[in-house]
Amino acid sequence: MRILVVEDDIDLLEAIVSLLEDESYQVDQASAGDEGYLLAEQGIYDLLVLDIMLPGMDGLSIIRQLRKKGILTPALFLTAKDSVEDRVRGLDAGADDYIVKPFVISELLARIRALLRRGGKMGTEGQLEYGPISLRPHLHDGYVGEEPLKLTVKEYDLLEFLLRNREQIVTREQIFDRVWGFDSEATSTVVDVYVHHLRKKLAVYNCDHFVQTIRGVGYMLKEK
Repeated sequence: MRILVVEDDIDLLEAIVSLLEDESYQVDQASAGDEGYLLAEQGIYDLLVLDIMLPGMDGLSIIRQLRKKGILTPALFLTAKDSVEDRVRGLDAGADDYIVKPFVISELLARIRALLRRGGKMGTEGQLEYGPISLRPHLHDGYVGEEPLKLTVKEYDLLEFLLRNREQIVTREQIFDRVWGFDSEATSTVVDVYVHHLRKKLAVYNCDHFVQTIRGVGYMLKEK
């Protein structure tokens, strides 16, 4: 799972990023609101963790603009403001949860897990499923029924992204940014190559049709 953390307190930002990476999340970070918004609007994240008071674009404005664009990525606000009015303002802007600084690490992680489950991003055991296809994060492999697909790291990340966005179109650019990252030296054509590899492994179990090509746009995981 990929999480974006936007926080202008650098020490806190680095601590949260390190904590989440220790929990095996993929994490991108920004310390200014404008940069955070540009990353968030790519639509490649499973969760946004945002401070409200940020230089440039504040957290409330980020969420409002994302929601106007139809980007519904779950969002958790981190803030020192703890009045009822502040909490209501944050939730009304489009946030999904709110945690007040200073916070207990275990509570932050629990709230993150709850938001990911609520958004359909993670089952109670961390397993993702669609039809006969599933991912088992603790084994870092995909399955058809009980048969392992024996996926490579990138194939696993690709299938994970498709599963998390099942029945939704994801563009080649979104897949590339999510799986390979903004700084990759590869080109977006690598997406088509790995989709081909994934389909071949699914074809052994007659499930390759689940990965549908949306011509000129990208791909979608959907049963025909």
